[in-house]
Amino acid sequence: MRWLYNLGIFGYYLLVRVVSVRNEKARKWLEGRKDIFKRLRETIKPGEPILWFHASSLGEFEQGRPVIESIRSHWPEYKILLTFFSPSGYELRKNYPYADYVFYLPLDTRKNAIEFIDIVRPAKVFFIKYEFWYNFLTQLKEEGIPTYIFSALFRPSQIFFKPWGKWYLKAIASYEHIFVQNRESFDILHQYGFKNVSISGDTRLDRVGQIADAAPRLEKLEFFCDGQKAIIAGSTWKEDEDLFIPYVNKSPAGLKFVIAPHEVTPQTLERICNALEKPYALYSTASQESLSKVDILIADGYGYLNSIYRYGMLAYVGGGFNSGIHSILEPAVFGLPVLFGPDYHKFQEAFDMLSLGAACCINDSVELEAELENFRLNPDKLLTASNIARSYVNRNRGASQEIVQYLFHP
Repeated sequence: MRWLYNLGIFGYYLLVRVVSVRNEKARKWLEGRKDIFKRLRETIKPGEPILWFHASSLGEFEQGRPVIESIRSHWPEYKILLTFFSPSGYELRKNYPYADYVFYLPLDTRKNAIEFIDIVRPAKVFFIKYEFWYNFLTQLKEEGIPTYIFSALFRPSQIFFKPWGKWYLKAIASYEHIFVQNRESFDILHQYGFKNVSISGDTRLDRVGQIADAAPRLEKLEFFCDGQKAIIAGSTWKEDEDLFIPYVNKSPAGLKFVIAPHEVTPQTLERICNALEKPYALYSTASQESLSKVDILIADGYGYLNSIYRYGMLAYVGGGFNSGIHSILEPAVFGLPVLFGPDYHKFQEAFDMLSLGAACCINDSVELEAELENFRLNPDKLLTASNIARSYVNRNRGASQEIVQYLFHP
């Protein structure tokens, strides 16, 4: 089975090479790994005390940030190495000031794992949420390097717990300790004999709290909203916009909307603008005068969605008809009830907020319109859900502190 795994890794590499001819993300994936061991040897000094953090992409990095920054603050004698699998994480955080070194993770082969670990020689290793690279993990275990995973989630449907995937349990067994988000994860690991598990919660709740505390006010949103709250559609894809924009088009006059697509490209903006039947403004070019004349604002840039949520009364978060919902915690921390599509089952906070009444899952445009109208026409319902959403984030903060306490004050 390990042979098949390695064959799959090689096949993935070949696929990326083929796709890179036309796909910029795949091209960056390859370019970022070019001469990586040479660059590592030139950069990392032998004998440095290194803590290695690995995140798949930007979302997992944000999840790990509170832990990284807490350790950097309290134990500055350590050097921090941060690796990414995806360009979407690396390209945006390659200059992250709390890390001394930022690299791509080499392809998960045994040869690469041996060479990488030989160069870095980390004191401790931390993987975030879903990272189970078999060759790296088993090699770290073989060399006696303590390795941890935090904010992890496990479900019966994962490969480890299938009859044909039990060989992969060796990867999980490589972890010194496993910090999971919920009871389901804890129980299934115990069922398979893992005792080195604790429920610490989700470090993202700490991160969104930090972001909300630091989120600046946006002058253009102040002018646009003019004292009222908007309905925010955040991190949307085409499937989300196909449901949301028809409601915008027939909504009552004076109701404010902000649409913030997940990918800001000329094609995306053209698609949204062509679908709108009411006047709108683009955030990047909007003047104070134009903002006072429209009820729809399109966020045509990156980096300020968190601040936009401050001005909302409700949020529709995209991804639920695509590959999984985007962050519903970012609007929740500002007290916004959240609506999203049916693909939410990998996110504990979605289950929690649904059960508490601070979120709604919608399956089509009819359900979306019904839920939005229900909130809009029932101020008491909106206020109750708002308070629940904000309270959920605030009372579940603290996972990062618990993890750091365990790791450095056992």
